[in-house]
Amino acid sequence: MHIFLGRLKQVVRRLGRAPLFMILTLITLAAGIGATTLIFSVVDGVLLKPLPYPNPGQLIGVWFDSPVLNFKDLNIAPFLYFTIREQNKTLEDIGAYDGDSLSVTGTGEPEHVSGLDVTDGVLPILGVKPPLGRLFTRQDDTAGSPETVMLSYGYWQKKFGGTRSVIGQSMTVDGKSREIIGVLPRGFHFLNRDDAALILPMQWDRSKTRLGNFSYEGLARLKPGVTIEQASADLQRLIPIAIRSFPPPEGYSEKLFEDAHFTTSLHSLKQDVVGDVGNVLWVLMGSIMMVLLIACANVANLLLVRVEGRRQELAIRSALGAGWTRIAGDLLFESATLTIAGSVLGLGLAFAGLRVLTAKAPDLPRVHEIGINFPVLLFALALAAFTGLLVGLMPVFKLAGGHLNSGLREGGRSQSDSRERHRARNALVVLQVALALVLLICSGLMIRTFRALEHVNPGFTDPNSLQTFRIWVPDTQIPDQDRDKLIHMDQDMMSKLAALPGVTSVALTSAVPMSGSESNDLIFAADRTYREGEIPPIRRFIWISPGLFSTMGTPLLAGRDFTWEDNYDKLPVAIVSENFAREYWGSVQNALGKRIRTGTTDDWRQIVGVVADVHDDGLDKKAPTTVYWPLLMNNFDTQKELVQRGVAFVIRTRLAGSQAFMNEVQHVVWSDDGSLPLANAYTVGYYYTQSMARTSFTLVMLAVAGMMALLLGVVGIYGVISYSVTQRTREIGIRMALGAQRGEILGMFVREGLLLTGVGVVFGLAAAFAAMRLMQSLLFGVSPYDPPTYAAITLGIFATAWLACWLPSRRAAAVDPMNALRAE
Repeated sequence: MHIFLGRLKQVVRRLGRAPLFMILTLITLAAGIGATTLIFSVVDGVLLKPLPYPNPGQLIGVWFDSPVLNFKDLNIAPFLYFTIREQNKTLEDIGAYDGDSLSVTGTGEPEHVSGLDVTDGVLPILGVKPPLGRLFTRQDDTAGSPETVMLSYGYWQKKFGGTRSVIGQSMTVDGKSREIIGVLPRGFHFLNRDDAALILPMQWDRSKTRLGNFSYEGLARLKPGVTIEQASADLQRLIPIAIRSFPPPEGYSEKLFEDAHFTTSLHSLKQDVVGDVGNVLWVLMGSIMMVLLIACANVANLLLVRVEGRRQELAIRSALGAGWTRIAGDLLFESATLTIAGSVLGLGLAFAGLRVLTAKAPDLPRVHEIGINFPVLLFALALAAFTGLLVGLMPVFKLAGGHLNSGLREGGRSQSDSRERHRARNALVVLQVALALVLLICSGLMIRTFRALEHVNPGFTDPNSLQTFRIWVPDTQIPDQDRDKLIHMDQDMMSKLAALPGVTSVALTSAVPMSGSESNDLIFAADRTYREGEIPPIRRFIWISPGLFSTMGTPLLAGRDFTWEDNYDKLPVAIVSENFAREYWGSVQNALGKRIRTGTTDDWRQIVGVVADVHDDGLDKKAPTTVYWPLLMNNFDTQKELVQRGVAFVIRTRLAGSQAFMNEVQHVVWSDDGSLPLANAYTVGYYYTQSMARTSFTLVMLAVAGMMALLLGVVGIYGVISYSVTQRTREIGIRMALGAQRGEILGMFVREGLLLTGVGVVFGLAAAFAAMRLMQSLLFGVSPYDPPTYAAITLGIFATAWLACWLPSRRAAAVDPMNALRAE
C-alpha cells in the first residue's frame, strides 16, 4: 500500500504539471464512458433484464393471426378466452385485460382516472400479492356479482391517505357503487402500461358471449416444462372448438369465422412489453460505442504526445537500470489513474443524464426499471478496464521497448518526428474520422427522416390550435332509452363552448387523431358480390358530429358533411376517406351514393361525402381507410340502437393548451352536469408531437453522438497537425531558408491533414454502407444509402478537417527561418 500510494502521488504530481492535458483527458474519458454507461443502463433495463414477476420465462402473450383478413397479432376475444381457460392442457392459467377510463364521483370534485379491466386470473398470473385486502376471485369476475374494485398503491395513498380501513368501503365509479377489496403492492407496474388508479373485474357473461369481439389483450403462464411451441399447438386445436361452442353475432355466420382461418401467435411476454424499441436501442448502443472508441483514440493520441515529450526522461531511467516492465507499469499506472478518475466522472454524468432521459424519453417501455444498478456498475467497471488497457497499451508498445535508448541521442524538439512514431497517431486519426463519418451519416439520415415526416400532410391543420378533452356519460345517468337526450346535452355543451371568447368552432368525435383510440370492423359494399367463404376487408370506424372536418381542417373532397337531422332522424348515411373511395370505386366522385354496411342484417348506409385521408396512426404509418358514422344510429352492427356515450370535444381556438382556457371549459361542462370529469385534456399538437417522439428521440441521441464524434475527430486532426508543426520547426526553417513560400508551407500541412481525412472517409463510407441496413427500420421517406446525405456529410467532414488543419498550419507558415535554425 505504501508503494502504491507513493506511485499515485508521483502520478498526481506529474499530471498537476500538465493541467491542460489532464483536463482534456478526463473530459474525453468522462464523456465517452458516461454516455456508454447511460445507454447501457437503458438497454439493460429495457432489453436484458427479465420481467419483474415470478418465473418470468413462463409468461406469454396470447395473440392470433388471420392471413385471410391480413391481420397479424389480433387480440383475444371472450369466446376464445372461455374455451382456452376451460379446455387447455398446457397453461397454468390465462387472463385477458383492457385499459379503461373511469369517472370517480361522490367524494369532492368529479375526478377522471385511468383504469384497468382484468379477468380474475391476470393478477395471480403475474404473482401479485396485495399488502392489504385480497385479489379478485372467480366469483368477483362473474357477471351479476356485486361490484368490486382494487386500488393502486399510489391512488390509495393519494385518495385515502393510506388508511387501512379503506377495505370494505364503497366508492362510486362510473355511476356505480363498488366495494374496495384490495390494494396493489407498492412499486407494482402492470406490463408496459401507465399505472392505473383503479382495477376492475371484467365480469364477462359467458351465456351472452358470441363469436368475434377481438378487443382484449391476453396473457398466460405456461405449465412448468411446457414450451411455447407446445402451447401454440394446444391452443390451435381449441380454435375450431371455440367457434363451434358459441353462436355468431346477429347478421354473421359461423362459416365466416371458420373461413378466417385463425391461428395462434404466442410470444414471450417480455417481447410484448418491449415491442420494437430494441432496434432503436441497439443502434444507439452501437453509436455510443463508436463515440467511446473515438474518445479512446483521442486519449491514446494525447498519451502518445505526452510520452513523446517524456522520451528523454524515460531513456535516462532505462539507462539507469529501470527495466521495460517497470517503465511499462508506470505508463499503465498513469493511464489507469486517468481512466478511473474519468470513469468516476462519467458515472456521475450517466446518473444525471439518466434522470433527464427517463423523464423525457418517448414512451420507453419498462422505464421504471431503468437505473444505475449492479449489472450497470459491473459494465462500467469492465468498460473502464477495457478503456484503460486500450489507451494505455499503445504508448507502452510504441515507446517502452527497445527504442528508449535512442532518446539519449536525439536532439529534442528540433528533430523531425520519425515516420514510425507519427504513423500510430495518424492511424488513430483515420479511425476517428471513419467512426465520426458513420455516426454523422446516421444522424443525417434521421434528420432527413424527421424532415420527411414534417412534410407529410396529417389530414388536419394547425394542430396546436386544437384543444381536446373527453367526457363519458354512464347509463345510470342517462339510460339508453333517452339517448336523444344525451346528444342534446352534448350539442348544448358545444354551443356554450363555441360562445367562449377566442373559440372558432367546436365538434365531437369518438377518436382524436393520433391518440391511439381506434375501432375496426368489417365493411360490405352493396355493389360487390362476395363469393362463398370470402370475408370483406376490415376498416377503421369513427363516429363524429357535424362540423368535425371544418374544425379539424380536414378537406371535404366531395359531397356533404353530416347534419344534426341525420343524427336525430337516424338517417342511414356515412362518409368515407379518400383512400377508401379510390380503393373501392376508383375515384372520389364515384363513391357518392354508394351503399355500405358492417353486418349482413344491418341497414345499408348511403355514402354522402368523401374527406381527405387522416394519418390516425402516426405520420410514419399509412393513413387507414376510414368510415365516419353519425353519433346516433339504428340497426348498426347487430345493435338496434347505438349512441356514443364517450366522446371527445375538439375546439379550434388560439387559447388551446392554456390552463385558464381549460378552467373556462370545465365551468361550461359543469354548468350542464356537475358530475362529469374532464379527461385527456391535450391539444392535437401534443398527439402530433408524440407520434414523432421516437423519431425525434433517436435523432437527438444520434445527433449528440455524431457531434461528439466530429468534435473529437477534429481535435484529433488538430492535435496531429499541431504536434507535427512543433516537431518539424527546424525542417520548416530550412525549407523557408531555401526559398519555400509561406503558402507552400501552409499547403503542405493542410494536405497532410486532408490526406488523413480522405483515408478515414474511405474507410468510413465502406463501414457506413455495411452498417446502414440496421438503420432501415428507423427511416421514413429516405433510403439508407441516400446520396445527398452521404455527399453532404462527406463535404462537411472535409470542411471541418480543413479548418482543423489550417489553424495550426498558420503557425508553421509564420515561423521565422533564422529563429528556427538557431533553435538547436
